[in-house]
Amino acid sequence: MVQYVLRRIFLTPITLFAVFTIVFLVMRVAPGDPATVILGSFASEEALQAVRRTMGLDKPLYLQYVESLSGLLRGDLGRSMITNASVAYQIRKALPYTLDLMVAGTFFSLLFGIPFGILTALKRNQFWDYFGRSVSLAGLSTPSFLLGLLGLWALSIKIPLFPSLGGGEIGNLLSRVHHLFLPSLTLGLIQASFISRMTRSSLLNILQEDYIRTARAKGLNKRIVILRHAFRNCLIPIVTLVGLYVGILIADSVLIEVVFNRPGIGKLMVGSVKNRDYIMVQSIMTVYAAMVVFINLITDLTYGFFDPRVKYR
Repeated sequence: MVQYVLRRIFLTPITLFAVFTIVFLVMRVAPGDPATVILGSFASEEALQAVRRTMGLDKPLYLQYVESLSGLLRGDLGRSMITNASVAYQIRKALPYTLDLMVAGTFFSLLFGIPFGILTALKRNQFWDYFGRSVSLAGLSTPSFLLGLLGLWALSIKIPLFPSLGGGEIGNLLSRVHHLFLPSLTLGLIQASFISRMTRSSLLNILQEDYIRTARAKGLNKRIVILRHAFRNCLIPIVTLVGLYVGILIADSVLIEVVFNRPGIGKLMVGSVKNRDYIMVQSIMTVYAAMVVFINLITDLTYGFFDPRVKYR
């Protein structure tokens, strides 16, 4: 297992290097110019060239790449091309709000998805099964921003239970939870649809196994058979789904942060892309890639906890 972890850690810098390189090239070839964003479209060419020279955009592309990569290797993410603020400081300031949203969203997805999946599996071809599958299909088909807007309309405007904007005070736990509840619930309901369907299909397959019939024939309590014997063996596909869903979760969290105006790194990235802030975008995408790699590693290591037969080589 130690060798497996070390091998994955060794591959992490390669993954981050590939992400950084792709984002660097995509941002440079995309239409738009940071100098035009700063000075406006009516600025003279001499003024635009002066700003580009200040930003280092007049240098050859390979030289810009080497300078950006060397700064990243030193742990220096650089400074924003638009505001000249420290990129590392802005990411560090916004990251807690994004992590709160992702953790709370995953919690709600498990809280609703697993019980609903078990219920629909046990009530196969009955009312609760049809109802659950219809709800999960609606959740899969509804865009995250639309669900967020509906939540804002229902629970912030019509019934003012939760704030509609902001992320709360960073040092006030109650304020942060109050601002977090509605966006994380929105994010969790989307993921719950995936988890519910996966739980249902996995549990239905396991309930047909011989050892389940043997446990029932021995007279074991139905709850023990379901929870201890059947459900435990369908945890691995659920854990796999949660790990694989990280990329979708990050994409949805960006939209949710924009809808609820949360000061997370997703909202920060959207503004940076709009302003063609190359340094900020490539740094945020590198942070996102590191989060995905780390969570996937944790997911792989979790397999052995739920299934002792899993071997790491």
